[in-house]
Amino acid sequence: MAKSAELATVKEFMSFPVRSIHPHNTVAEAQKVLLRYGHSGLTVVGDAGEVLGIISRRDLDIAAYHGFQDAAVESHMSTSVKFVTPDTTLAEVQILMIRYDIGRLPVVETQKLVGIITRSDILRYLSIQTNNQELQTPTLAELQSRLTPELGKLLIQAAQEAEKRGWHLYLVGGAVRDMLLAGEESGYLEIKDIDLVVDGFHAAADVGAGVELAKAIQEIYPDVHLDIHGAFQTAALSWQQNSELGKLLVDIATARTEFYPYPAANPEVEASSIRQDLYRRDFSVNAIAFRLTPPDSGKLLDFFAGLQDLQMRQMRVLHPNSFIEDPTRIYRGVRFAIRLGFKLEAQTENYIRYAISSGVYERTARENSKTPALQTRLKTELKLILSASYWEAALVLLNDLGALRCIHPQFQLHRDFLRKLRFLQRCLQRFDQKGKLVHWQIKLEAIILQLAPEYRLEVATNFQMSDDNIRCLSNLEDVEARIIAFFSIAQTDSQVVKLLRQYDLGTLILIGTGTTRLIRGQIWRYLTILQHIQAPLNGNDLKKMGYKPSPQFKEMIDNLLTATLDGVVVDFESAQNYVIQHYSNEMFE
Repeated sequence: MAKSAELATVKEFMSFPVRSIHPHNTVAEAQKVLLRYGHSGLTVVGDAGEVLGIISRRDLDIAAYHGFQDAAVESHMSTSVKFVTPDTTLAEVQILMIRYDIGRLPVVETQKLVGIITRSDILRYLSIQTNNQELQTPTLAELQSRLTPELGKLLIQAAQEAEKRGWHLYLVGGAVRDMLLAGEESGYLEIKDIDLVVDGFHAAADVGAGVELAKAIQEIYPDVHLDIHGAFQTAALSWQQNSELGKLLVDIATARTEFYPYPAANPEVEASSIRQDLYRRDFSVNAIAFRLTPPDSGKLLDFFAGLQDLQMRQMRVLHPNSFIEDPTRIYRGVRFAIRLGFKLEAQTENYIRYAISSGVYERTARENSKTPALQTRLKTELKLILSASYWEAALVLLNDLGALRCIHPQFQLHRDFLRKLRFLQRCLQRFDQKGKLVHWQIKLEAIILQLAPEYRLEVATNFQMSDDNIRCLSNLEDVEARIIAFFSIAQTDSQVVKLLRQYDLGTLILIGTGTTRLIRGQIWRYLTILQHIQAPLNGNDLKKMGYKPSPQFKEMIDNLLTATLDGVVVDFESAQNYVIQHYSNEMFE
């Protein structure tokens, strides 16, 4: 049951750490802070952390409008500040907010700012009260019952290591989403990726906390590989084929917040709280967390109605400007929607269409040299989509949204090309059963080939494709022209084999995908029939016929194959006669 307002306290609902500003900072600097973090106001604090005042976005906007951008914040802040402590009840908070028409209250302990509580926090509490109980969610025991015993043990050990250091540890993101979707299904979930977030108790954890926890886990599992990403202070633990855990990737990060300095840039990050960490995520269904550490281990954190969206089976973005900041979120949203059988929430779809039509990505590409950062993330999303069984449905939806223009402004996906991609898929499944080719990459090359030749190299380079891939894309037109010219006149089967065996399987499939039906048929015939035809005799057969081993054996067998392909030789006996007619034993003496 949810606590009553007389029992629930501020520390259960407040946000921390608090973005504050010093009195001597300028109005313009305060506005930048609000833009960066999306807040509607700031607490003004002194050097010792004491609360001096509050300034709202409206106060700052009015000051800037009248030309006071360079004025000190202290000249425009409100100094008549009401504040509360962590132990203040929510009933008292409601009274203060109503009586003084206050939207936010600083939380102070030992005269220092430790948090903030806002109207949004009170509304969240009231929502729980309206239902008279918190949303029914699985207990920690029920959650662990859906994991393999080995994975459950790993999470318990990670939680114990975090607790030793005075941190909270949360399981977040896709694993939580998938476990909630599984409901009461029996059996273990196949989870290969786990995201963990470290947070402090009443203050942000040190920015390196996630890395420290990863190192502690590595001591318990010496066979694990540890990668540390210094720019974002995150760590990745990977088991390639552990006897107990199998193949598993665990990402560990300190709770953080993000800011995108310009559209499509890599984000700037800094330590924050679990709530702000969840707030920075893309979709509500990915912004749900389970607490793994006591107290309240197993508690579900759902600040943004992700559970409701799971029940409605829809993908809802958290921020109106989310797709402007990072267009790869469009691809993620589509990928999740198709994979989970969800729809895009109506407003989310509107945000996507607006972001695409605004031209912001084209401007970013022209104005910034950091576009490869965007293209690298976009390539990763395309890899996941093109590797999946639902690739066609995802491409159709992306095309309908206009999102394929993120690859290049001139790109359009025609229905005829989808048919050709299905042909490419059949070719890969039939002729590359051993998986020597990178299937998603061949599909991506086929997509790039739909662009005019002058744009292909630019896109391939931005996607950081290999030199071999770029060379293939550059030469493919010439190869196709050579093949088309070859088939414009009648050719024998041996001539067909002699030409097409010069090219690797990937090249032939790409040409077959984009060319005419006639050429596609010839390539299909070569791959299915002609390339498998062999000469009826081999070296051992020639020795039995009395020929002595010689370098000429290869020429004999090659000529025999040519005769076989062209119908001159049809069986073992006719092959022997062919050899006898064209090669005398005296030639080998």
